[in-house]
Amino acid sequence: MRAIPAGLAGHLSEGVTTLCRCWTLTRRDGVVLGFTDHDRDLVVSGVTHSAGTGLEAAEATSELGFAVGTGDVSGALDSAAIEEGDILRGLYDDASVEIRLVNWADPAQHLLLERASIGEIRWQDDSFVAELRGPLHRFDEEHGLIYRATCSAELGDARCRVDLASPAYRGEGTVVETDGALRLSADGLAAHPEGLFTAGRLLWTGGANAGDAIEVESHRVTEAAVSLDLWQRAARPIVAGDAFVVTAGCDKRLATCRDTFANVPNHRGFPHLPGNDFIVKLPVQGEAGLDGGSLFR
Repeated sequence: MRAIPAGLAGHLSEGVTTLCRCWTLTRRDGVVLGFTDHDRDLVVSGVTHSAGTGLEAAEATSELGFAVGTGDVSGALDSAAIEEGDILRGLYDDASVEIRLVNWADPAQHLLLERASIGEIRWQDDSFVAELRGPLHRFDEEHGLIYRATCSAELGDARCRVDLASPAYRGEGTVVETDGALRLSADGLAAHPEGLFTAGRLLWTGGANAGDAIEVESHRVTEAAVSLDLWQRAARPIVAGDAFVVTAGCDKRLATCRDTFANVPNHRGFPHLPGNDFIVKLPVQGEAGLDGGSLFR
């Protein structure tokens, strides 16, 4: 049962209340921001919660058991603290949010209603809508060893051990042509085979996006140019001359681990584990592979 502070409980028992909601948001980089749906700024728990941000709460749900409660918070980009570029960079992904009920006439009287995390952020009519996920969504995250055909390690991490600093898996390039957001052709990558940087990571080292990183969707090589497509729009326009460093990607298959990285001893998948197709497959007379012997001879 939730304990309501005595001062706020007394206020709630009165015939007229002066209540509002405050959101305290802590980004992954440690920046703390405060917002309120009241018409003036409020200081709650040492954090200034700004009014006039266009922020408002939508419907929220709570679930019994281990089901994940969800809700939405939406608003226009009216606050100087919220920049579209920061949202595109992912600084608000999985940010923590504390939602409080506050007596705006006496901000010392407040009650923590919920803790949540920012989930999907989508654009709608020149404003953003951020999904709020309850704490139980952490139980949906993968932890420990996962039995699956593809590798569970991330390319270059301590389990994979591929050295992404090696020139074989790393390239430095400069933008030659671009659509300004998702597609570019570049100099400096001609020595690398097509597809090496697909699913890799591109880090901008020059230009307006310097310091930002984006995943590569595809890497193509033609006689005319080396082209990269990005999974997400750059936070700021890409222009010719922007410099970047791009590292290899991996589709996590055993064949790629063997042929591209010569790293089979560190492959963290189970490629010989029978899948659903094997379970439902019926034996056919004369067909090899369903005689009780090894599937990999």
